[in-house]
Amino acid sequence: MLLIRHFEEKAKQSFTQGKIKGFCHLYNGQEAVAVGTISVLNEDDAIITAYRDHGHALARGVDPNACMAELFGKITGCSRGKGGSMHFFDAKKHFYGGHGIVGGQIPLGTGLAYAQKYLGTNRVTLAYMGDGAINQGAVHEAMNLAALWKLPIIYIIENNEYSMGTTIARSSAGDPLTKRAGAFDMAAIQANGMDIDDVRAKTFEAVSLARTESQPTLMEIRTYRYFGHSMSDPGHYRSKEEIQERRQSDPIELYKIRLLEQKVATEESLNALDEEVMAQAQAAYDFAEQSPEPELETVFEDIFAPEDQIPEFRPDPRS
Repeated sequence: MLLIRHFEEKAKQSFTQGKIKGFCHLYNGQEAVAVGTISVLNEDDAIITAYRDHGHALARGVDPNACMAELFGKITGCSRGKGGSMHFFDAKKHFYGGHGIVGGQIPLGTGLAYAQKYLGTNRVTLAYMGDGAINQGAVHEAMNLAALWKLPIIYIIENNEYSMGTTIARSSAGDPLTKRAGAFDMAAIQANGMDIDDVRAKTFEAVSLARTESQPTLMEIRTYRYFGHSMSDPGHYRSKEEIQERRQSDPIELYKIRLLEQKVATEESLNALDEEVMAQAQAAYDFAEQSPEPELETVFEDIFAPEDQIPEFRPDPRS
């Protein structure tokens, strides 16, 4: 969680410096969701998410240097500088993105789970979405098939309450959002996204159900983002008082208190860890700064799978 927090602070700084182009969606406040859910997976389980994907990639173990370089559009990025903030990928880590179309990752995640079951892998898929995406038709089509075919998938709604900029009370009928699971006779679980222990325990239930009984689950994890929908969003639809109040339930600070109370850690060890992770985020920034831009010729690479690449499909990019 500390790594995600410091990485995002560096990303915010870099965006304001003009080093990151395009969109940039920060994860500050939601760290316990990605860390808590991914911590119960096996290394070969699949993860797919929406465009607020930095936290999930880092929680999965994707190299922070490669993540920051991707934000900078450098060739050393995890998507070779072609994806930017919204399209982190690392197939070796079974991390399948970062997708920009709202809800578009959910049918894809369902396909991953179908493949897992078809091949008898005993693996599971976590497919994340925001509270706005639950109203997309493709999401319900995917959940219907997952329930019919009994696929090993957990659909996770990261409910940060505002979709892009509209409060959930004005955009979604029915509370909690897990009521949608009832339409498909699907398991429904809720978790407190500001409490990593609760997220981890509830996700373990869902993962166990998927792995042992090949049953899908719809999870709603209540969380909160501290900044606007993206770096381009000033967030005027929320008051400063509301944000300040919600920061009192910061998942990192709450977990620090718990670790100290249980004598798992000391103030000194936690401070040392914070400094270590801060240095890691700075190192990622420095790596991205020093990395080369992609060569112009690479624009025609990664369009097809290598075995399908058409040799003559390499027009002069300068023409």
